[in-house]
Parts: sequence; C-alpha cells; structure tokens
Amino acid sequence: MPKIKTHKGAKARIHITATGKLLRRKRMSSHLRRKKPTKVTRKFSDKMAVDSSDYKRLHRMLPYG
Repeated sequence: MPKIKTHKGAKARIHITATGKLLRRKRMSSHLRRKKPTKVTRKFSDKMAVDSSDYKRLHRMLPYG
C-alpha cells in the first residue's frame, strides 16, 4: 500500500497541536495593514481553531501531522 501524500498548501497554512487540534491564521491579516487599528492587528497574531465542518477534510489532507 503506498503512502498518502501530504497536501503542501494545507501543511503551510494549518498547524497541528500535540492534542490533535487544527489551528489556522485569521483572514485579512496582511492586506492594507497600515489602515487598520493597532488593536485589530494585534488580534491577527492569535491563531484560531479550524471549524468542525472543515476538520475531516483538512485531516485527510494532513495524514501524518
């Protein structure tokens, strides 16, 4: 049985924790950053958990994470 390939785009964007949770960056964090308030740009540094509806699809893309 051949190995399953990891999706490189998902690997670059999704971080897997030790407990198996999938974390992602927030959207709109890099475009037109100078206009946004400091409070908003500070909140972009936090990572969010992936939605439960996307979890199965992303877990299939990252089989060895």
